[in-house]
Amino acid sequence: MLDFDFYSPEEEIVLPFYEEHGIRVFVKRDDLIHPYISGNKWRKLKYPLQHAQKEGKSLLVTFGGAWSNHLLATACAGAKFGFRTYGFVRGEAIENPVLKLCQLFGMELHFVDRERYRDKKALFNTHFTHSEEAYFIDEGGYGMLAVQGCSEITNELRYTYEHCFCACGTGTTLAGLAKGISSHRWSTTLHAVPVLKGGGFILDEIVKLGVANPTHIRLHLDYHFGGYAKTKPELIEFVKTFTRQTSLLIEPTYTGKLFYAVHDLIAQKQIARGSTVLVIHSGGLTGLLGMLDRF
Repeated sequence: MLDFDFYSPEEEIVLPFYEEHGIRVFVKRDDLIHPYISGNKWRKLKYPLQHAQKEGKSLLVTFGGAWSNHLLATACAGAKFGFRTYGFVRGEAIENPVLKLCQLFGMELHFVDRERYRDKKALFNTHFTHSEEAYFIDEGGYGMLAVQGCSEITNELRYTYEHCFCACGTGTTLAGLAKGISSHRWSTTLHAVPVLKGGGFILDEIVKLGVANPTHIRLHLDYHFGGYAKTKPELIEFVKTFTRQTSLLIEPTYTGKLFYAVHDLIAQKQIARGSTVLVIHSGGLTGLLGMLDRF
């Protein structure tokens, strides 16, 4: 069985802003799990890779954009655990640091126009129908096995919290947290911060992923800053200030929007004085490489 042991502590972040509002904020440091198989990517890949091994598969086939943390995580995981890797990349052929790292870890890249990219199963079947080695992993690691991995976050926690926050792309991490919280019968309010515009679909997605009763989830739809990977000057300034104040590196695509939401909701007094808050740092810091010109 593949060894997925790792270290991810809970770390309290002490800031005058939190003290002023009487709130304690902790961070689940999944960004420390691995520099490239980062954060929730490690958790999402754990059970798919174990299943691939059990099925005798040797080639991981997956999907992502040109700056995809998931592509990079899969490439590195393949190198670490003895799989070959193949990535369908959305859009025209380009070179950038993330894709170069994917190739350095041994991933073969195939650029696909956006229209064909929409049907990932068709792409897989077209290229790998007759392959007994290929194993399909959806974009971002989306799927029930990934939910199982993300649910294990709750088993590792030393404390229980009144509030838990996570950033959302596909909803997989949120679904895992929701299932984990329910299994422990905690009364924790789970806060979801979609990082793309129109993120209301997230609740439908987590129902598809097995969350039967999402009533303890609060969805915050106003922190996308224009859409996926979009930014505004106030977000960039927040990321810079927060990183200087805490030494905790965040980035504008996921964790910057997440912590901005936490701070804004505290400022609006939507988090009660005396509360404890857990923020899931989902890693993905290589996304900064495509945004350094904005800093």
